[in-house]
Amino acid sequence: MLLSPLNWLIHLSSSLEWGVALIMLYRYGQFIGRKDVRRFALFMLPHWIGSWFVLLYHISGDAIMRFLEMSEVINLVGSIALLYATIKILKGDEKRAAKPAKAWMGSLFGGVMLVAGGSTPYSFMMGSSWFDAVLQVSSIVYLTFLVLLLKVRKKDPEVFSGLTVAGFWFVLVFISVTVVCMYIAMHVLGYQSLSHDDFLHGFAESLLSVSNLMIVIGIHKQRKLAEQRLRG
Repeated sequence: MLLSPLNWLIHLSSSLEWGVALIMLYRYGQFIGRKDVRRFALFMLPHWIGSWFVLLYHISGDAIMRFLEMSEVINLVGSIALLYATIKILKGDEKRAAKPAKAWMGSLFGGVMLVAGGSTPYSFMMGSSWFDAVLQVSSIVYLTFLVLLLKVRKKDPEVFSGLTVAGFWFVLVFISVTVVCMYIAMHVLGYQSLSHDDFLHGFAESLLSVSNLMIVIGIHKQRKLAEQRLRG
């Protein structure tokens, strides 16, 4: 295995944090009686499953690419699920149901433009293949989800705290830094992959752990606010 014990700890913590986040969010949805919030929490499951396929890939010494490919396919499904769950939250107010639909189309178009304009960084990671296509489509869907998440925060602040929304957005920082670290490891330092440079790999992965921790803390704060309102 290529990863050091510390790097394994970072990978495991980021995966466990996401699992804790979905459990906390589901329980928060139960507490405030919101079916749409519980649905969102359940639709976080595919991304959590995908993270374990990444761990299997690293357990194999980065030798079994099928695990990494499966993780990206599952993450695409997860991003679609989160996008759907977010749209359902936006459509909770029937008076404004038509507006989110238009926003969804505009956001999707914007996501296509962003990914189409920024697809080059992925080419040195995975090359031109169906896998690269999955990465790009997944990015489009996730960007659309992020835009709509801001609309949810503005329209219905009971659902997510600002910190939770920021945590989902911080994933973009993790992705950007990972791309840069991968380029440095492979094209500057001459390693076979990012996993061969333990420091750069661990640094990049730690940002995902930070992102998930922001989501967890944000959900906790939202639960506390709901309890205060109930007592107050």
